[in-house]
Amino acid sequence: MSLVLDSAAQDLLFREARTANTFTDEPVTDEQVQAIYDLVKFGPTAFNQSPLRVVLVRSAEGRERLVQHMAEGNRPKTSTAPLVAILAADNEFHEELPALLPHFPQAKDMFFAERPARESAAGLNAALQAAYFIIGVRAAGLAAGPMTGYDAAGIQKEFLDDDHAPLMVINIGKPGEDAWFPRSPRLSFNEVVTTV
Repeated sequence: MSLVLDSAAQDLLFREARTANTFTDEPVTDEQVQAIYDLVKFGPTAFNQSPLRVVLVRSAEGRERLVQHMAEGNRPKTSTAPLVAILAADNEFHEELPALLPHFPQAKDMFFAERPARESAAGLNAALQAAYFIIGVRAAGLAAGPMTGYDAAGIQKEFLDDDHAPLMVINIGKPGEDAWFPRSPRLSFNEVVTTV
């Protein structure tokens, strides 16, 4: 095998990891979330735009406000996870570009002056960062339960603003009893990769 990452780490991050559906009540600490962010912030985005924004829902009041916007089947999971993160794309990410891309500060106005261009770029690059975030949760020894079954307009109104578009909600914690569905099949290398 030609991977440098050891087999145990490959299992932790990919082969044995799955979407969690139940969680223990063991808390997820601020220090764990900080460590996750401090790792995944290095994942690449176009122009280093880094448009992902995260709302951590910890309080009972916040949880109650969020659960009402979740799809019926997702409500029990979100109600009982120790921590829930709303991941959103910041459509005004370009305001940070002079600091994030100091060697090319004119990129802010050259490529992202128009809102539709920003929304397209923010959606794609924040989705990349959301994937990094899930891998970071796994690297912290926690389980992630990412979901897109929710009322996006309701979540945006309740927790965000017009400049931030929700991408997904992720339940985070130690996996609970019967946390996993059976592993679903994957496509083979030859079904995915074409060489020309």
